[in-house]
Amino acid sequence: MKQEIKHIKSILKRYAQLKRDIKAFSQVSSPVLSGMPGHSYGNGTEKSMVNHVDLACQIKQVEDALKAVEDPRYNFILSEYIINKRYSVNECCQLWQCSRSKFNYMKNNALEEFDNGYLW
Repeated sequence: MKQEIKHIKSILKRYAQLKRDIKAFSQVSSPVLSGMPGHSYGNGTEKSMVNHVDLACQIKQVEDALKAVEDPRYNFILSEYIINKRYSVNECCQLWQCSRSKFNYMKNNALEEFDNGYLW
C-alpha cells in the first residue's frame, strides 16, 4: 500500500510538469511538413508531434482520474496540496480543523480514490 501511494503521488507531481511541458510545446511555432527529403536521418517533426500527443494523453488520464474523485476535500488535497503545492499540511489542518493524522488519513483516501479512477 505504501509503495502504491508513493507511485500515485509521483504521477500527480509529474502532472504539473507535464502541463508546463505541453504549454511550452504549444508555444513553439508549428513546423512545416514537406515531402522533400532533408539532410537529417530522423524525422524531428514526427517525433515532436508524437511527444505532444503522448503528453496530452498523459495529462488527460490524470485529469479524468481527478474528475472521478467526488469528495471536494479529496479533490482539494490532490490539486492544491499535492499537485500545485499551494498549501502546507498545517494550513490544510487549520482549514478543516483537523489533526495531522486525520489529514494524512484523508490524503491517503484521496490518493486511493484517484487510483481507482486512473487508467494504468
